[in-house]
Formats: sequence, structure tokens, C-alpha cells
Amino acid sequence: MPTVCLLLLLFFTIGGCLGSSRPFRTFVVTDTTLTHLAVHRVTGEVFVGAVNRVFKLASNLTELRAHVTGPVEDNARCYPPPSMRVCSHRLVPVDNVNKLLLIDYAARRLIACGSIWQGICQFLRLDDLFKLGEPHHRKEHYLSGAQEPDSMAGVIVEQGQGPSKLFVGTAVDGKSEYFPTLSSRKLIDDEDSADMFSLVYQDEFVSSQIKIPSDTLSLYPAFDIYYIYGFVSASFVYFLTLQLDTQQTLLDTAGEKFFTSKIVRMCSGDSEFYSYVEFPIGCSWHGVEYRLVQSAHLAKPGLLLAQALGVPADEDVLFTIFSQGQKNRASPPRQTILCLFTLSNINAHIRRRIQSCYRGEGTLALPWLLNKELPCINTPMQINGNFCGLVLNQPLGGLHVIEGLPLLADSTDGMASVAAYTYHQHSVVFIGTRSGNLKKVRVDGSQDAQLYETVPVVEGSPILRDLLFSPDHQHIYLLSEKQVSQLPVETCEQYLSCAACLGSGDPHCGWCVLQHRCCREGACPGASAPHGFAEELNKCVQVRVRPNNVSVTSPAVQLTVAMRNVPDLSVGVSCSFEEVTKSEAVLLPSGELRCPSPSLQELQTLTRGHGATHTVRLQLLSMETGVRFAGVDFVFYNCSALQSCMSCVGSPYPCHWCKYRHMCTSHPHECSFQEGRVHSPEGCPEILPRGDLLIPVGVMQPLTLRAKNLPQPQSGQKNYECVVRVQGRQHRVPAVRFNSSSVQCQNASYFYEGDEFGDTELDFSVVWDGDFPIDKPPSFRALLYKCWAQRPSCGLCLKADPRFNCGWCISENRCQLRAHCPAPKSNWMHPSQKGARCSHPRITQIHPLMGPKEGGTWVTIVGENLGLTSREVGLRVAGVRCNSIPTEYVSAERIVCEMEESLVPSPPPGPAELCVGDCSADFRTQSQQLYSFVTPTFDHVSPTRGPASGGTRLTISGTSLDAGSRVTVIVRDGECQFVRRDAEAIVCISPVSTLGPSQAPITLAIDHANISSPGVIYTYTQDPTVTHLEPTWSIINGSTAITVSGTHLLTVQEPRIRAKYRGIETTNTCQVINDTSMLCKAPGIFLGRPQPRSQGEHPDEFGFLLDHVQTARSFNRSSFTYYPDPSFEPIGPSGVLDVKPGSHVVLKGKNLIPAAAGSSRLNYTVLIGGQPCALTVSDTQLLCDSPTQTGRQSVMVLVGGLEFWLGTLHITADQALTLPAMVGLAAGGGLLLLAITAVLIAYKRKTQDADRTLKRLQLQMDNLESRVALECKEAFAELQTDINELTNHMDGVQIPFLDYRTYAVRVLFPGIEAHPVLKELDTPPNVEKALRLFGQLLHSRAFLLTFIHTLEAQSSFSMRDRGTVASLTMVALQSRLDYATGLLKQLLADLIEKNLESKNHPKLLLRRTESVAEKMLTNWFTFLLHKFLKECAGEPLFLLYCAIKQQMEKGPIDAITGEARYSLSEDKLIRQQIDYKTLTLHCVCPESEGNAQVPVKVLNCDSITQAKDKLLDTVYKGIPYSQRPKAEDMDLEWRQGRMARIILQDEDVTTKIECDWKRVNSLAHYQVTDGSLVALVPKQVSAYNMANSFTFTRSLSRYESLLRAASSPDSLRSRAPMLTPDQEAGTKLWHLVKNHDHADHREGDRGSKMVSEIYLTRLLATKGTLQKFVDDLFETVFSTAHRGSALPLAIKYMFDFLDEQADQRQISDPDVRHTWKSNCLPLRFWVNVIKNPQFVFDIHKNSITDACLSVVAQTFMDSCSTSEHRLGKDSPSNKLLYAKDIPNYKSWVERYYRDISKMASISDQDMDAYLVEQSRLHANDFNVLSALSELYFYVTKYRQEILTSLDRDASCRKHKFRQKLEQIISLVSSSS
Repeated sequence: MPTVCLLLLLFFTIGGCLGSSRPFRTFVVTDTTLTHLAVHRVTGEVFVGAVNRVFKLASNLTELRAHVTGPVEDNARCYPPPSMRVCSHRLVPVDNVNKLLLIDYAARRLIACGSIWQGICQFLRLDDLFKLGEPHHRKEHYLSGAQEPDSMAGVIVEQGQGPSKLFVGTAVDGKSEYFPTLSSRKLIDDEDSADMFSLVYQDEFVSSQIKIPSDTLSLYPAFDIYYIYGFVSASFVYFLTLQLDTQQTLLDTAGEKFFTSKIVRMCSGDSEFYSYVEFPIGCSWHGVEYRLVQSAHLAKPGLLLAQALGVPADEDVLFTIFSQGQKNRASPPRQTILCLFTLSNINAHIRRRIQSCYRGEGTLALPWLLNKELPCINTPMQINGNFCGLVLNQPLGGLHVIEGLPLLADSTDGMASVAAYTYHQHSVVFIGTRSGNLKKVRVDGSQDAQLYETVPVVEGSPILRDLLFSPDHQHIYLLSEKQVSQLPVETCEQYLSCAACLGSGDPHCGWCVLQHRCCREGACPGASAPHGFAEELNKCVQVRVRPNNVSVTSPAVQLTVAMRNVPDLSVGVSCSFEEVTKSEAVLLPSGELRCPSPSLQELQTLTRGHGATHTVRLQLLSMETGVRFAGVDFVFYNCSALQSCMSCVGSPYPCHWCKYRHMCTSHPHECSFQEGRVHSPEGCPEILPRGDLLIPVGVMQPLTLRAKNLPQPQSGQKNYECVVRVQGRQHRVPAVRFNSSSVQCQNASYFYEGDEFGDTELDFSVVWDGDFPIDKPPSFRALLYKCWAQRPSCGLCLKADPRFNCGWCISENRCQLRAHCPAPKSNWMHPSQKGARCSHPRITQIHPLMGPKEGGTWVTIVGENLGLTSREVGLRVAGVRCNSIPTEYVSAERIVCEMEESLVPSPPPGPAELCVGDCSADFRTQSQQLYSFVTPTFDHVSPTRGPASGGTRLTISGTSLDAGSRVTVIVRDGECQFVRRDAEAIVCISPVSTLGPSQAPITLAIDHANISSPGVIYTYTQDPTVTHLEPTWSIINGSTAITVSGTHLLTVQEPRIRAKYRGIETTNTCQVINDTSMLCKAPGIFLGRPQPRSQGEHPDEFGFLLDHVQTARSFNRSSFTYYPDPSFEPIGPSGVLDVKPGSHVVLKGKNLIPAAAGSSRLNYTVLIGGQPCALTVSDTQLLCDSPTQTGRQSVMVLVGGLEFWLGTLHITADQALTLPAMVGLAAGGGLLLLAITAVLIAYKRKTQDADRTLKRLQLQMDNLESRVALECKEAFAELQTDINELTNHMDGVQIPFLDYRTYAVRVLFPGIEAHPVLKELDTPPNVEKALRLFGQLLHSRAFLLTFIHTLEAQSSFSMRDRGTVASLTMVALQSRLDYATGLLKQLLADLIEKNLESKNHPKLLLRRTESVAEKMLTNWFTFLLHKFLKECAGEPLFLLYCAIKQQMEKGPIDAITGEARYSLSEDKLIRQQIDYKTLTLHCVCPESEGNAQVPVKVLNCDSITQAKDKLLDTVYKGIPYSQRPKAEDMDLEWRQGRMARIILQDEDVTTKIECDWKRVNSLAHYQVTDGSLVALVPKQVSAYNMANSFTFTRSLSRYESLLRAASSPDSLRSRAPMLTPDQEAGTKLWHLVKNHDHADHREGDRGSKMVSEIYLTRLLATKGTLQKFVDDLFETVFSTAHRGSALPLAIKYMFDFLDEQADQRQISDPDVRHTWKSNCLPLRFWVNVIKNPQFVFDIHKNSITDACLSVVAQTFMDSCSTSEHRLGKDSPSNKLLYAKDIPNYKSWVERYYRDISKMASISDQDMDAYLVEQSRLHANDFNVLSALSELYFYVTKYRQEILTSLDRDASCRKHKFRQKLEQIISLVSSSS
């Protein structure tokens, strides 16, 4: 066992809301997963349950002990576990998941229950985790094998002197027959006692347990009860559970599942569970239901909460976490709520429910447990709060939801666990979240719940359900999958001020005044003194200082400090200003303090460089504690730092402005003159606001400014100046102060460079005495402007800012001031003049240039001098009036008008004409561009279909579609969002369809023209959906391939895939492959933190952008995971690695294989020098095959959009050869050259000999070629004629069906004609009674399954035995086919499970008959398809048989080897030329000599027996084979006149013998001629033909039986020589061809034979002849619609069962499902029937027919296969023969399976009714007692093994099957 890698780390994690850093202890594991937590209530030791471990930790999380619990060899299907009984299922190491961890204080031990061995528990000593016991011998020891760690809850109830009781609830994972979901068990002191975990009470009818009924599981296979929390309160035990809501969940397993939360209550002393009551429980918040319980905790309420709830303080309350809704139990929504329940309220609901039921009102209302509505029974009795139930009116369910009080909702973190306790008067609740945080909540009332702190614990990793306090409630323990964390319940020290401390809401925290810190009351030394510990915000120390500010020029001012809420300060207090000054304060009698402000030197240190004001902290330091316990802000101000009068006198501090010294001071006496002191803004010198100061460029002029309080310069002071800064240049212009309210800048002109701007702002100021500026108002602006800049035309000039006073100088053709224009009176135009307008308007552009004649087009005309107002402009465009739109008019530059309708039928193009005012020549113009009227049309939309939700980018094609100014596209009644357009197309985004999928017309509105095209229809289709992703993971960077399955995907133009993580959405591209699949590149996500978790990150949202389809935006059925990006180490320390050619390159990295389920892997590409190399990938390295390049080659790795440059490979070849080596090579080369020359000379001589031999061979090949051509021509001619002849021979043939009994027996017991099941059984009465009892046992499923499984487990139980037992079982259950079908389904399900567990390929299932189940399946179809065979499939099968037989008999057939001229089988083909001719014999019927003769066609090469068979076939045509004479019983008599009669025989004295070969007599041997008269007469013995008849008949029959065995399917390909029996006497028998392997056959007659393969063309001729009959049979079998017959129910029912099994095992591969169905029906039934038509018809099948049918059957099997058969010239001929037909047949099979899957499912009730009817129809066909007697043989043979198995099986023990079987055995034994 590897050592556990454990770390004890002290983490410094970022704190909650305030962000301070606080340490907490952790215990971290790396190689296991933690599941449960327990804390000892006295010692505080911590116990941790994990996968394969249990840990004991000290209270500080130091590891003390570790106990290993797994992995253990196990298999979930082994019940009882392998420790108790040898299990038939394969055992593998299985992890032991801890599911329950409880401390049994009474016995000082730990109970740790796991998942292995069906859920056994270990008892561990608390001191050292020593294993005290592990009971696992009885069924009571197995709690549940379910793997889910959070599905079990337990409560230990101590009982004083007696043993404790364990109430345990658990999910059972569908195995209700093994495990109770809720039970009460004994906890015995002796851990190894047999009574440990036994039920507290159990008798025949009642026990201390609740089981989920099997009926519930059959209706709702997913039903289970998950136990969340258990607790004891008063005399009751409670459990909170989550279970399937059977009222809302539909019966079909594929539908959406709804869950409900329940609270279960029982009396702790109720051993019969009569007191079982359950009620739905939940919570609501703003009308939204929260019904998925996540966690709960029982606690006492704080005094404040108890008062708010109106309950006693010792009342129990339940804090509970719920998730929103009722779906997704396994991954619940993050929308969660904290709720509160009082136990008194819950009990009141339960009490009222019990009382109403005992009054007889309503029903018990527990459908999952009772399966039907049972009424309450009226029973008058007193029901109090401690009532524990009676035998009636129980169990009981609640009728309505018990609603909790909502306290706190959360929608981001996802609350997952809860714990609560009382501190002082407060209830404090701690909540662990799925995002890894701890939330702290103070609850003082149902409306008073405050979240006061959130602490990050394990970022991104969920906090698990167990959340526990230390015994002293100083710490809380949190559990996540890899970490246990110990956090203090409070961290008051993080709050650094009294306001933060008492405002935090943490009830633990108060302010320790003289210690100046936040802490618990017990941690504050002076807490007991008055005002020593503050717990309310208004009790914080309050300090005020007078004065609260001092000038920096005023040292040592005495300050008075007033305080409130301070403790006794008599020991002394110091005052300090930061760290600069400290002085002792004087305590005044009033309680105030007297402190001096800092000295001048200290002031300079404090305030230097701080500007006008500096705020410092005046702090009070307690002499008693040495701690600064209070403080107040104090301001030092510096007036001299203020540089303007307004800022000086506007200061909040007492600053004064010295007007004549231009300075600010805090001391007014420093001002030179009394009148120069300014105390308010009204006295400040200031330029007065009067609008902008406008200065034209280049005009010499003075500038006069209004002002106030202008100082008069004194002696020695400079006068006023105007300072102007333009484009970086400064101008100083002398100014004159007229008085205190006016100043004038003297004459000057100003300019700026460039005409890019019409005006520019100046930096303008008025100063005096050199640099004393006069204050300006904030709104003061000075503008320097040029009239002509940016105003080149008259219109632009006249629309300039009127304040500039610019006008148009007509003679200068320039914008100027009036003064600069010559003769301004007539030559200068200004907009203020009446009737001013610009001449010579000009149009530079019009847009658009086309529009519809219906008008409505907005035409935009751009130019110059286009008037000053829109009213004065008149417009016509192409001769049509165009009305100006004033809101769009831009004076002089642009005018927009709307076209009226053109009334001319086909208006010509024309210019835009414009008049300003009147239309005289100077005020009129027209455009160069022409405006045209067009008629837009459209005739096509692309695409033609799209989703009903809209969002499809439509392209509407047509002509003149860019005309007009506005376009609107309407798709039915919705506007298509416009994108762009040109002359030939409009692009827009389709709207949503209000009618869903449907066809929608398209109309265009271009301005006032409405355009439609009836032939253009857009089709709204079903919205695309996404059903499946593969894989469901990527890496953080994304860009890995995802295969997406869905529907209607082709309707989406640009699908994209999206992910949203932490508010950031990313997308990536998708490529649609077909309507049901597309290939996407996964979107990456932005983590926002350094390292992702190894188990992956889940995005908040994941889905698709499929146009506007909203349902696809979030793909809820997939939990998509992002794993860390792979990373690589550089190759070599310096990034360069030296390698040799041919050596592998290892690239090391991390996260190369994500920890994802499934077979998908990342696709890596490694480029070495730009060339990819073959890769082998492991989790930590890539192994790259040897590079072929040399030199320096860069190495790059590409994966999922990431590129890694890892360095350079230096590939160096080995050193060049040395000089001696080169000399040696040259010498060797010379010797080699000499040798080659010698060889060439010898070759020349040999070639001459070969030429002579070649000429001889050429003559032989010419001869052979001519014979081959003759054979091919003959085969072609036969093919053309045979097909028509054969079809004609088939007409009118009657079908000799076997009766049901014979048919069934031939299939069930092949080769045994008179099976005992067809006979009456003569048995003694005792034996008959025993057999009938045995038959009753067989009707118990548990017994029969155990019986069959036991037999199959025996090594001596052969394949033949398995088939026999399966057939006998089906015969014995013929009367109960419904029961037999259920049994068969169970056996098949077990077989499938076994197949998958043994890691066999799923496709091998049902392929071979290796189990009883497979043979039973064959027999089941045999019974149920008999009617289908008779009514439908039998006819084409019989016609195929007849066609094969007739076609074979048209040519020679060797009576000894079975080879024939015509065959489908290469093995049975005569491969040489046989000369024969057809004879027509006239046969006299044996019954009536006088009857007419029957003409019969035979061949002259036929043996006598073959001729007799053909005669009998014709004479007795239509008569079943069993009802007519056999050839061996008849003689063939050749009549050559009235008296001359010769008996013809296969062997007589005339038989020819050559060497050792004896040839069978043929008609040619006797020289029988065409038209001869023959008769069939009963067998006679005469001296003439007696000689060898008996010997031959015996030897031939022996030979034929040997031949039949050899031609069976198992040896179809065998070519082993068959020796005739006569070889023993030295004579070998032959008919047409001698046995291939004899020496004289090989050597002789070589010249008369051709290459044997040339005769293979006859296979093709035979195949062509029979093609129609093969097609008819296959079409009938592979079609769901038959002539007069529906698809048999059995086929649909069994196929649905196989699909259901595949779904349950997540087998989605369609090939596997296809193969299962093929192995189930075609292989198991149809192939058997096709190869053996004698099972269905009363016929005789000879060896050549059998061989041909085997080829057809093989083709049938190949057609059902999904694998591709690669064929070549070396492939077997029977594969090549139908190579072109098989793909067509395969399509039939696929269609057949697809059609069946689309058919409506057959309910079990309908199937049972059908099966009962079938049983009734054939109830007396077999002797059941005989079948039972045959079956009983196996009981006798394996008696002990069967009895042992019955003993081990719990169900069999329960029904005492062993005793019953022993009784049967003794009955049989007594009779014998």
C-alpha cells in the first residue's frame, strides 16, 4: 500500500469583506478524497472519513493516526459479498468510499461505514483507530452498496443501561430487495457479535425497517431516497431527505426528473415504525420555491431570536439550506436560501395530520411506499404530542409543504452546508458554499438576518456537508474534497477602529477602549469598568477639540479636548500629534483635557511641503495601558500658500488678502495699509464677466475691460499690462487703469498662423507690478478670429457667428470685416441685412441617384450657397417636385428633400434643379448628375429556410435594389433587420416567426414603393437543437474539437459555440457537417487566477449561438469541464538537444492527458523542422518517433490552439568512414563485380534452353485456351435459358408445412425425432408428485435463476447440456410464456452485464450459444414466429429450397462425393467436364399399374438411386416426404416389352471394376434410352442382382451419413478426403469423379482436364438462376410490412428490450446495437431455419442442397453485419459470389431495424396478453411431465451444488427452496 501523501500546511488566505490577512490551520491530502467529518464532543479530536482511509487528527489538525480501508477486491453485483461466497462476477480492486462516520460515545468507538462489500461498517477504537470489528456475515450487516458519499445519514440513540440503537437512512441504488432505505439497528458492545446491526425488532410481518417497494422501482426506476441530515429532538428521531417526486415525474425514464424534500419523524422508542410520518418541506422567497434540501443543523435559538419567534429559549430550531426549484439533484442550482424551522411548528403540523387521519379524514397519502391510496380509519382516541402510532393509520404522509422562514438568499456562491450556535443573546449561523467560502450570518429574528463576513477557505472547491464546531465553540471545522480547515468563529482583530468593529455586525466583537482593539469581552482586561468595553456603536469614544485648527504661524496654542464614553483616566493621559510631538495632558475638573499645540519648530516638521492645509491626528495615549485609545483630526493651515485673492478670502480658515502686497496672511496687521486688507470676495480685485472677448486678426485696436477693486500702483510699483499668449508666443501690451472699475489694453494687433481654424482661444490676463495677476471669473474667454478661414463661400461666410461681424465682400469674393471691403455700402453683404442671399448656388453631389416613381425618396443635395434658410430654396428632381425637410437642412451646405410621386408612366432621368429665392439666372443651378426612376424587383431569397426563432442572414436578390433612401424588408408580419444592400441584393436578419415553423411571404418597401414576389417564399423550420456533445470537456485555452449532435443544424448559417465564466463570454466557430451533426472548436475561458483546479473548472454558462435560437444558448444537459492547459519543459538545459538519427525524442510536460472520462484525448501535433512525427502520449510526456532530418531542426508542439516552441534538435549522423574502411569497401566491390560477370555468362546459356521449353508450353496453352473458351460459352448459354425454365417449374407447388409439435421439437432438440416430450410418461405416483412439485419450483423466478446459474457455473456442464436445459425449460414453461419471457429477459440482462464486465467486445454478445439464455432466446423465437413462418416467410423459403434442388438436379451430381455441376458452393463443384444428356422416362405409378404414365426428366449419368429419387419426386409431387415411399424401399424396373423387365441397381454383377476402382451403375451403364418405360415396384431380391446389393446399400448408406456430417455447416469449408467404406477391402467406389486426393487421379488424365478454377463461372450461373428466390426471401424477412401479416410482436418487443439494455449501460454505439439485434434474431433464428428447411417443412435435404443453403445463410449473416468485408482475388468464392448484393441487403437490414425502432412500443400488458394466448393455443402440444423428468436429471447430477447455491441466495433462503427441493429429491429416491 503506497504511503499516504499528507501535508499539514498553514495557509494565509485572503480575508473576507475587509481584505485583511488571517492565518488558519489546514490538513491537506493529495491521493484520496475526503467525504465525512466528526469532532469528539469532549476531547475535540477530529475524525475524517475518506476514500480508502479514516484519519484521526488532533484538534489543531495534526495527524495522529491513519487507518486504511481499501481498495478491496469486490464487484458491485456480488451479493452476498465475495468474503461470504464465491462470486461468479470478476473481482477487481474497488475504492471504499466512506459514507457514514459516527462516534459511539457509549462504547468509545468510531463507526465508519463504506461502499464495498454491499456497504459494511468498521468499528474503530477511538484512541488509535484499531479495528475492533467488521461485521459482514449476515444480510443485516450490509447497509447499501451505493457509491454516493452523501446519501446516508445516521443517528445513535443511547438507552441508558441497554445497547444503543442506530437509526440509519440510506439510498439503495435500486436494490430494495437487499437493503432497507430506513432502519433501526442494535449496536452491541461486542463488535463481532452476530446480533450487531440486527434490526431492533423483526417478526414475520413487522420489522424496524422501511423498504422501497419493487412496484415503485418498476414504475420509477430512478426512485431513491437520499438522506441529508439526521438528528434527535426530545423523544423523536428526524431525518431530512431528498427523493424523486412521483407526482410530477413522468413514468418514462428519459423524461425530466423532479425531486422533493421531506422531513421524516419517528419515535426513538418505536421498534415497529408505526410512528413513521413524512412531510414535504421547503421554503419560498419572493414567490420562487426552493425545494432541494442541501444541508441542515439543529440548534437552540438565541434569546433575541427566541423572542422574535415567540418560542422558549430552550426550544429546538432547525437551520436549513435549500436550492431553488426541484430539478438537478446531483448538480443543484446555485440559487440557494437559508431557512429556519421551529421543531414545535413541525411537530404541530404532524400532530394535526395524525389527528385528522384518526378522525377518518382522507388517505394515508404515501404513494411511493403504499403504491395505492389507503383510506384513514376513524379511530376515536386522544392524540397528544408524544403519540407513537398504532398498527393502523400508518405510515402517514403529509398533504402540504411545511414552509420555513426565509432568512438569507444567495445566487452566486451556492450555499451548501450550515452550522449554528448561540453566543450571548445572538444566533450565529455559519454557511459553507460551493465556491469554497465560509459565510457568517447573525440571526436575531425572521426579518433580522445579517451576513456580516465572508471568508475564502478553498477557492473554487465546494465545502462539503459536514460543518462542525470545536467543543468550546472557539473554532469551526470545514471539509472540502482535499482539505480540512480550522477557522476561528470570529476574527475581531481584523477591525482596527471602534466604528468598524461595532459596525461589522459580528456579535462576538466589542471595542476594548483603553486597549484600542476589537475583541471578545473576555479578552479585554478592563471590560468590567464603566465604559471600558463598548458593544454598541453609539458607545464608541467620541472626542472633540477646541479649536480644531491652528495656523502654522501660531505655535503652542492651548487646546481643550472634550470626551464622551471614556473610562476613568485618572492615571494620566498624553497628547500627541502623529509621531512628532508628545505632551502630558492636564485633566480639568470638568473632565476635559488641556493640551498644547506643537511648537514652531515642530510645526515646520509637521507641515513642510503640505500646501495650504495639513490634517494630522491628535491622539490620546493612556498612561495606564501605554496604548493610544482615542484621537481626533486637527488641521494646520498655511494662508501664505494661497496665491489669489478669491482663494484666500474664500478659505474656511481665517485668512486675509493684502491687496497692495498681493499676498495672503493669517495676520491682518501685516498688510501695509488698512484699506488694503480684504476680508471677503466682494473686496477682491477682479475682471468682471461680460461674455467672450472677441479680437479680429490683424486689426489694430485697444481692448477695454470692466473690473472692480483695481488697486492703484504705489510708488515704485509697475503699471498695468495685458499679457497675451498665442501659439506659444507671449505679447505684453501696456494697459491703462482708468479707475478701480476699468482698464484698457492699448492699441495692438494680434494674429495666429494658418487657416485651419476660424477662431482660437487665447491665454489672456491682466497683470500689474510685473507679475501680480488680477483675478478672472472662471467663464472668462478671449477669442482671436479670422473671417476668411474655413469660410471660402458666400453661404459659409454669412452663417458665421454673428458676433464676429463677418460679411461677404462681393468684389473681393472673400469673407471679410466691413472695414476691409471697398465700397462696403453696396459691396459688402451681412446676414443682418434684409434680403441678404448668396448668388451662384452650386450642386456638387446628389444621393441617391435612383428611386422608385412612387416617390418618398429622401434626396440629399450637397453644394455651396444653398440658401440661408430652407424656406427660400425651391427644388425639382428629374422634373418632379421635391419637398424640403427642415430638420435635415444644413444652412448653405446641404438640403434634404422628399420626392413626390411621378405621374408620368415611364419618366426619363433628369437633373436636380434648385432656386434660391427667385429663379433668376444668378440664383438658379442644376446638378451634373442625373436622377433616374427605376422599378426595383426581387426574385430569389437565400437561404430559403431558417429557424423559426429568426436570426438567419437573408440575401434577397433582384434588380435596382439600391434605389431610394430607405428600405424595409417584411417577412410575413415581422421586419427583417437591415444589414446592407447593393443593386443586386439586400441583406437582412430574419425576424422571429409568430406562427412557428411555416412558410412566409417576403415584401419590400423602398420608400413609398411596395414590392412583392409571390414565387419567393421563405420557410421557417423547426429551431435547431443540440442533443449531445462529444467530448464534454476541453482545456482552458479551448480550440479543441467537439462533435455536436442535434437536429435541423443545416438551417444555421454561422453557428458558434459559447462559454461564460466569471462574467466574461467567449465564443468559437462551428462547421456544420450535416443536419444532425457539426464540428466545433471549444471556446476558451479566462480564469482570472494563476492555476486552474486539476479536477477542472465548470463554466457558468455553456451553449451555442444558433442564429436567434435562445434555447440553445445554454446547454444544461451537459456539465462541460475545462481542464488545465498542457505545458512543456524546454528540451535540454539550453534549449538545444543533440540526438542521433533514428533515436526517439521525449518531450516532457504536465497535464498532457486531462483527467476526463471517456475515450477522447487531446490531439497533439509535433513538428520537427516543420515535419510532423508519429506520437505516443502519456500524462507527462510525448514520445516522438525518430526524426529523419539532420542538422538543426526546431521543435514545435501544437494542441488546441496553443503553440509551444520547445527548442532545437541538433540531429547529427555518425562520423564518415575512415580511409582503411573505404579501401576495404573498394576491394570488396571489385570482387563482387567479377562474380556478377561470371553469373551473366551462365545465365546466357540457360536462357537458350528455356526458349525451347517455352515453345512446347505455348502449344499446350493454346489448346487449353480453346477449351476454356468453349466452357465459358456453354456456361453463358445455360444462364440465359435456366432462369425462365426454373421459374416455370415453381408454379403451383404446395407447401408441406410440419405441424407445430414436430416443428418445435426439430428446432429445440435437433436430431432427436421421437423426443420424450412427445410421449406419455409412465411414472410411479410418488415420482409424478415430485415432478409436479418440481414444476411448481420452476415457476419461482428466484429458484429457476439460481438453478440455471448454478448449472452454468459447473465445468462439466457442456454446450450440449446448456442447449438441452434451455429447450426443456421452455417446454416446461410452455403454459406460462409470459413468465418465461420475464425470465428470459432477466437471463439476457445478466448475460449482457457479464459480457461487459469481462471486458469482451459488446458485439460478441449472443453470437455463440454459450449460455442457456442464448438457446432459450432461439426457442422463444421458435415458439412465437411459427405463425409468421406459415403465413408469410415460409413460402419464399420453400420456393428457394425447391429452386436449389431443381437447379442442382439439372446437371450431374456425384452420388459418392456429393459434388455437382451446378452449385453455389465451391467445395461441392465438379471441376471437370462431364459428358451427359437428358433423358425423358415414362414412369408407371406403383399404386395403380393401369394409370397413365408420368414423364420424368433424368440424366443418363444419374445413378440408379438418383433416378429413383427423381421419379418419386415427380410422381409424388406435392405429397409430404414422410408420407411417400423411400428410394431404398423401391426397385426401378426397366420395361422393354410386355414381358422383358430388368431390375436396375446401383451395384450388381455387371458393375465395372478397373484396378481398385468400382464404378456405381448409372442409366448409361444399362444403356437406357430416351423415352424408355420404367416402373417403381416394391423391393425384390433375385439371384441376378443379389450379389452385392446388401453390401452396397449398407456401404452407401454409411457413406452418405458420413457425407452429410462432413457437409454440415461446421465443416462447410473443409476439404478433407472422404474414404469409402470399401477401401477397407481394397476396392474404392466412384461415380462421376474419383476422389481428388488419390494418386492416380492426380497423375492420370492430365491432358483431359483444364485448370479447375475455370469451372467457378458455374457458381455465377447458378447464383444468377437463383437470384430472384434469394431476393424474395431476404425481402420478406427484412420488411416490416408483409403480405397479410404484421410484424410479429416478439421481434419489436425483443428489439426494444435490447435498446433499453443498451441505454441503461450507456452504449451509444449504433454498430453495437445493430449487432445485438442481428445476433438475436437473424443469427439465432433465421440462419438456423434457412440452413435447415426440414425443421419447417416435411422434406428431405441432400448434401448438395445443404451446401447451397449454407452459402445463402452465410450471405444472410454477412448482410446483417456492420463490418466492411474487404474482398480480393484470394477471398473465398462464396464471399465473392454475393459481394455486389450484400451492400444492398445491408441497406434492407438497416431500414428494417430503423422501421422497427420507429414503431410504437409494445406495453408489457399487451405482450403478456399475446403470450397468454400463445400458451393457450399450444397448451397440450408437449408432455410437461416428460420435460420435467428430463430436466430433473440435472438436479440429480448436480444435486449438492444446487442445494448449496439455494442456501447462499437470500431470496431462496427466505422461501425455503432448499427444503422444498430436498423434499422432492427424497420423494424420487423413495420411489427408486
